[in-house]
Amino acid sequence: MVKAGEKFHEREKWNNKLEFIFSSMAFCIGLGNVWRFPYLCYKNGGGAFLIPYFICLICGGIPVFILEVALGQFTSQGGITVWKVCKIFKGIGYSSAIIAFLLNCYYIVIISWAIHYLFSSMASELPWAHCGHSWNTETCYDPSMTKESLNRTGKDAVVEYWENRVLGISNGIDEIGSIRWELAGTLLIAWVICYFCIFKGIKTSGKVVYFTATFPYLMMTILLIRGLTLDGAMEGIKFYLSPDFSKLTSGQVWIDAGTQIFFSYAIALGTMTALGSYNDFHHNFMKDCLLLACCNSGTSLYAGFVIFSVLGFMAHDQGIPISEVAEKGPGLAFIAYPKAISQMGGTWAQGIFSVCFFMMIIMLGIGSQFVGVEGFVTAVVDVVPQYLRVGYRRQVFVAIVTAISYLIGLSMVTNGGMFVFQLFDYYSASGMCLLWVCFFECIAVAWVSPGIGQWMFDIRTMLGYNINGFWRYWLPICWSYLTPLLTMSILVSYFVNYEPLTYNKTYLYPLWAQMFGWVLALTSMLAIPGYFIYWQTTRAISASEMANIPLEIVNEKEKVVRSQEDNASSPQDVSVLVN
Repeated sequence: MVKAGEKFHEREKWNNKLEFIFSSMAFCIGLGNVWRFPYLCYKNGGGAFLIPYFICLICGGIPVFILEVALGQFTSQGGITVWKVCKIFKGIGYSSAIIAFLLNCYYIVIISWAIHYLFSSMASELPWAHCGHSWNTETCYDPSMTKESLNRTGKDAVVEYWENRVLGISNGIDEIGSIRWELAGTLLIAWVICYFCIFKGIKTSGKVVYFTATFPYLMMTILLIRGLTLDGAMEGIKFYLSPDFSKLTSGQVWIDAGTQIFFSYAIALGTMTALGSYNDFHHNFMKDCLLLACCNSGTSLYAGFVIFSVLGFMAHDQGIPISEVAEKGPGLAFIAYPKAISQMGGTWAQGIFSVCFFMMIIMLGIGSQFVGVEGFVTAVVDVVPQYLRVGYRRQVFVAIVTAISYLIGLSMVTNGGMFVFQLFDYYSASGMCLLWVCFFECIAVAWVSPGIGQWMFDIRTMLGYNINGFWRYWLPICWSYLTPLLTMSILVSYFVNYEPLTYNKTYLYPLWAQMFGWVLALTSMLAIPGYFIYWQTTRAISASEMANIPLEIVNEKEKVVRSQEDNASSPQDVSVLVN
């Protein structure tokens, strides 16, 4: 509540259209575009993988992306309160908020690793380029060794730097060990940056994204130009795009395409809804969403050229197949690519390109991180604006969120932290959670409330015209039929093909850790049916209580409700009275 002397802050709007576009780019174009898509592309048939990728994009990714932005713009609400348009499915908002919070806790750990590597890149010599350091073992080998002294039974110098120097990795999640204080420090730096990017809301974040959304493209272009000048670069690109259409008969290829779309477009997290909520009511979100879709998928393709031009050089230099050096996820960012950089010219050039690469990783990560935290904060603030939009309470709330998230993240910068990180990554914000939310988003809007007909009318009200051409007919079909079918099909396939979590394909997580992972996943997934049951139960109780109220009181209450409906002054008011 507002106390004397405290100011209530009205909900903000973007200062201009570019702030929405760049904020959306910063959030949905992230590390998954750089270190996951290129690997999936080569693994699943090269250029042939683009067929299931674009089918899933047109049938699922773009329709849900547009749906979330439009819902936010229509209601001017965050990821939880936006579901006043369909109160019985308000659990979708809580589910998205839980996923977003857990994602924010572990995603920033990647940035802390990248900051560590950035500092190390400024040394006179890259510390992972050669053996002979305190963290190296006797069986360490590096490319500078002669064939006679090369010991391939040991580990590469870059792997030992990653596992022994950076992570100090233990033998398993049962051995958490102690905190790696250097990583705790870089994690703190990442959270401090994140806090100051969003502590004043979109007044600060809307400005920072101009840099975080565009700078990675400069770094990628520098790295691509350098990569194309290396021997073996064209072989790497050819390996990346050469089509193998026989792969399309594998169900796993389609699962990979679908999960990549829903993850890389950052949907089902409530953040795109929050970003859309700061738009003006009549903003042309359709044009922006289609532009963002082109930027997102285009960045994925562009990043593939950056990555595989260098991996082609690395394979050529070592005389081994490209498939043996291709990695995904942290293995690409902190092992394969750093190793390739360590083989580029002299120490001065290696340092320059290493700084460029890790600056790119940091900017991609930090942009997604602080916009993601902003989305979560917006969702919570919109639930209790009478408390959190007063005075400096929002800034205090953001500080509390960052402090709690930092403390949770400390478990991932211990000796066993990598195992904790992978557990969160595999379960808490995984494909199954995102697909589950996307399925119910479409069902709620198309089939429950407001219903597909009313929703298309609401979109026309916002835009001022009917959606033209292909999308006018395609979006209702997707929201009503194709997208729910696609998401549920991939989700069922995911469960059918489920495999227990492993690390490096050798360490099998113990049963208790897998059970904890399922708790992380079900915490968000069960919020939807849980709230559905709660809503139905409370409505039933209210109905039974109404049976004991005198008839004249009921009639008077109905008159008041009708009066409120007649006085509704905008399309937003009409929709929120449903249910």
